[in-house]
Amino acid sequence: MPRTQLQRMMFALMTVIVTVHAYVFYSLYVVNGSTLMSITGKKGVLDAINAMGGVYIVGHSLPIWAVVLIEFVLAYTLEVTVGSPMSFKLASKVFDPRKTHPVLFETSVISATVAIMCPAMSFIAAFLYYPYYEGFNIFTLLANWIKLVCYNFPFAFFSQLFFIQPLIRTVFRTYMEKIAGNDHVEAEQPA
Repeated sequence: MPRTQLQRMMFALMTVIVTVHAYVFYSLYVVNGSTLMSITGKKGVLDAINAMGGVYIVGHSLPIWAVVLIEFVLAYTLEVTVGSPMSFKLASKVFDPRKTHPVLFETSVISATVAIMCPAMSFIAAFLYYPYYEGFNIFTLLANWIKLVCYNFPFAFFSQLFFIQPLIRTVFRTYMEKIAGNDHVEAEQPA
C-alpha cells in the first residue's frame, strides 16, 4: 500500500503507535495483571503498578508512559529497519504481488511481519523485563523469551490480522486520499 519511503515510515509509525499501546495493555493487564494484584493486594492492575512504584524494567521501576516510550522507540526502529523490508521480501518469495489478489498478498505480509517482529520484540522484552535482582542467567533469559513468544504470538497474529492492520490501512488510505484530493484541488485553483 505505501509506495514511497516516507509513506512506508508514516505507515510504520501509525502501526507502531497502535501496536505498542495494545501490547503494553496486553502484557500488563491480561498476562501479568492477576499476578501484580496478588503481589500487592490491590484490586486493580493500575493500583498494583502504582503500589510497586511503576513497571520493573532493566532493574528499575518506571512509570507506564516511560515503558510505552521505550517500547515505541525499539519497535519503530525494528519495524523500519528489519520487519517491513523482510516481511515484504518473504511474502514476495511465496506470492507475486502483481498477480496475487491484494487481500491474500497483504495477509501474507502481515503474517510474515508477525513471524519476524513477535520473536524479536519478545526477545527485547525478555531482556528489558528480566529479573536482574536475582542475578543473570542466559538460560533464564532464553526460557523467558520462549514463554513470551508463546504468550505474544497468538495475540500478535490475531490482533494484527483482524484489528490493527485493517484499522491502520483504512486510516492511512483515507489520509492519503485526502492529501491527493487537496493536491488536486490546489492544482486546479488559478494563481
